[in-house]
Amino acid sequence: MLENLKARAAALAPELVAIRHHLHANPELSFKETQTAAFVTRQLQEMGLAPYTVAGTGVVALIEGQPGGPVVALRADMDALPIQELSEVPYKSLNAGVMHACGHDVHTTCLLGAARILTEQRANFKGTVKLLFQPGEELLPGGASLMIADGVLENPKPAEVLGQHVFPRLPVGQIGLRPGRYMASTDELYLRIKGKGGHGAMPELNLDPVLVAAHLIVAAQQIVSRRANPKMPSVLSFGKVIANGATNVIPDEVYIEGTLRTLDEAWRDEAHQHLRQLCEGLAASMGAVCELEIRRGYPCLDNNPAVTARVRVAAEAYLGAENVIELDQWLAAEDFAYFSQAAPACFYRLGTRAVDGRFAASVHTPIFDVDEQALSLGAGLMAWLTLQELAQ
Repeated sequence: MLENLKARAAALAPELVAIRHHLHANPELSFKETQTAAFVTRQLQEMGLAPYTVAGTGVVALIEGQPGGPVVALRADMDALPIQELSEVPYKSLNAGVMHACGHDVHTTCLLGAARILTEQRANFKGTVKLLFQPGEELLPGGASLMIADGVLENPKPAEVLGQHVFPRLPVGQIGLRPGRYMASTDELYLRIKGKGGHGAMPELNLDPVLVAAHLIVAAQQIVSRRANPKMPSVLSFGKVIANGATNVIPDEVYIEGTLRTLDEAWRDEAHQHLRQLCEGLAASMGAVCELEIRRGYPCLDNNPAVTARVRVAAEAYLGAENVIELDQWLAAEDFAYFSQAAPACFYRLGTRAVDGRFAASVHTPIFDVDEQALSLGAGLMAWLTLQELAQ
């Protein structure tokens, strides 16, 4: 069965490349994936499935095998990023300023390929496969949370959820996974420090918000270095500071944006309180006011140890044990975390770098691309993992 499945996946390669090229050339931003969802719907209908819409532009379909087995959900995200593509490839984005720079076109293609294989195999397995084509992974509140709110994990209720994501650090033919805590929570921070502006040569008549901001940015790091458990990874970064004065003009206010990330939900909440106290107290001690808005983002992504262990065994059978890599924890965030908080889940990484070193550019860059041998491998592997989980 394994060799037949591999052969079928390999035979689908030209079709999968064509699908990926179409998706890559026609990217759509988060929660605006109208044409992408329509394309996915047509593809599923051609397989004889009955897709339906959730969370605006999300698409769900069921592959029903023989009665009596479990329900396994498979997820792919569909949205693109607001990036102008710089690569001169025949399938370059046709939409100015929008690009599939995070590989979601690959994820959608692989899930469509897996769906094709599993649809052809449904007489040979017990249970149900639930296909989740998700909108809005790149934008809060995250399409996964909206799909869950729409009941996508009910009727039927999946026993587990599997997801994969491109990973240019690994070559084609390898995957990476990690049981337990893998990816971080993410919260967006917006600060506005209000003082009293004026001439830079007369600071005694002003209340300098730039000075307050400088103290606050430095002092905030003690939340990570002195309040957090040293064994618990945490990141507090400020990436945007606007003090719209001049060489001799102190502004009335300073605007700051940042991010807080960690791998522990309890510490996450505690860090929020520390940050609020610091912002209010430090600003007040210097005579200013600091308004802090924390936009709560995605939770920590936890890979269920039992599911991940089974995925490892199945992946080693498909790829070879030497091609299944143990990953480090990563402080990036991914809204698949919502699925991992709601059901046993495994989120693994699909190698997309060519063995000769091409396609090594990072995700979220304007030259990101993949070795398209990963398409049939990713589709076949996802189908194989699903069949092994259905047999549990």
